[in-house]
Amino acid sequence: MPDNPNLIPPTVFERLKRAAGEGGWTTDLAQLEPHLVDQRKRFRGASPLLLLPDSTARVAEIVRICAESRTPVVPQGGNTGLVGGATPSVLGNEVIINLARMTRVRSIDTAAATITVEAGCVLASVQRAAEAAGYLFPLSLGAEGSCQIGGNLATNAGGLQVLRYGTARALTLGLEAVLPDGRIFSNMLGLVKDNTGYDLKQLFIGAEGTLGIITAAVLRLFPLPHRRVTALIALPAFDAALTTMARLRQASGDRMNACELMSAFALGLAVRHLPGAMTPFATPSPWTLLVEFEASEGMDLDLVVEDAIATLVGSGTVIDAILAGSAGQAQAMWRLREGIPDAQRREGGSIKHDISVPAARAGDFLQEAEAAIATAVPGARVCAFGHLGDGNLHYNISQPAGADEDGFLQKWSDVARLVHDLAVKHGGSISAEHGIGQLKREDLVRYKDPVVLDLMRTIKRTLDPHNIMNPGKVL
Repeated sequence: MPDNPNLIPPTVFERLKRAAGEGGWTTDLAQLEPHLVDQRKRFRGASPLLLLPDSTARVAEIVRICAESRTPVVPQGGNTGLVGGATPSVLGNEVIINLARMTRVRSIDTAAATITVEAGCVLASVQRAAEAAGYLFPLSLGAEGSCQIGGNLATNAGGLQVLRYGTARALTLGLEAVLPDGRIFSNMLGLVKDNTGYDLKQLFIGAEGTLGIITAAVLRLFPLPHRRVTALIALPAFDAALTTMARLRQASGDRMNACELMSAFALGLAVRHLPGAMTPFATPSPWTLLVEFEASEGMDLDLVVEDAIATLVGSGTVIDAILAGSAGQAQAMWRLREGIPDAQRREGGSIKHDISVPAARAGDFLQEAEAAIATAVPGARVCAFGHLGDGNLHYNISQPAGADEDGFLQKWSDVARLVHDLAVKHGGSISAEHGIGQLKREDLVRYKDPVVLDLMRTIKRTLDPHNIMNPGKVL
């Protein structure tokens, strides 16, 4: 690809490179390539220029130039998103701004239990910095070794510990962002209480880069847990999962930080395809829970959890359970849960859904959805797993055994409509944590309240009247 395929005026092109500074840009096709396609390879775009600024001031200058010249901008973090929200369009007239060089931990305030980081920090590095200071940063997800904290906030990432600590939105006390006109919004006080008007930082969290580019944040930290207890629990039916979760939360004094649900098929895939994985129970059960608890020093958490599970087994709510006897055993349990997406890929094509349904109605949803899938795609296999504690199900459909993968994937829209219709019917959402991006943009129009959509469009027009900030995403 040439330096400028005449879609961006040469003078603008040169100004953008100067604004990014030495080492802050590339037009090399090989270096651009990974930034032009989404993780699932469903969306591919084009761009003549990747900008890699190393400071908020440089981001602001780049965006000012883009605003003046009406050059569209695609903000991009670790590019680990699953809905095409960080992929440029096929037009080739957008520049990509990636914050991979903005990796400074600006400060750690142990008195306030906060960490201030730049948006290009990889999530795992934020976790390590917090731990080195004696604290826990609880946001945790499968891509934490490569996703950037700015992208986590822009998509309001959820992950594995939402049950106790909340989503990225709940973990953010302060935010810095560059607006579509190049001005810098800064609310980095990190105060828990600040009742001086609209909480404007919330506009940018979950907006997927359509209202501005997050460049830094003040994040909440928590005391490091003294003890973790991890267990796998075999269940006779889905309703038993809800009962078990509720009773274990009560028994532990609400110290449950994760409650992950796996169907028999999902767990079976992990056992079959992950090297060294073993079936945890002698007899497969319809559903399995992976639960984890945290406690500070002074509480015999192991005994509390063990007694509570024994009571559930005695009542018939639970079939069997295994408590991890070491950190290695706990890691092996988590590997089963976290390995499901990769294991499913090895079974051929899969149609994926990231939905949420109120806990009380999840059982009805699962029953109706399975029947509807069986009618729509005979032989298709439901791979259901996810975060039971917050109602987030990854309701994925694997192709029938031996079926043609391309032919199966052509049914994506029809199957997604079926699943999303049922999720909304039962009071749920079509996107629990992955966002809207390009993948669900038209679905948003179908399912979102028109008043809410109108307010979203009004905010977008007000902050970005020329629609240069991640155009074509969300709205």
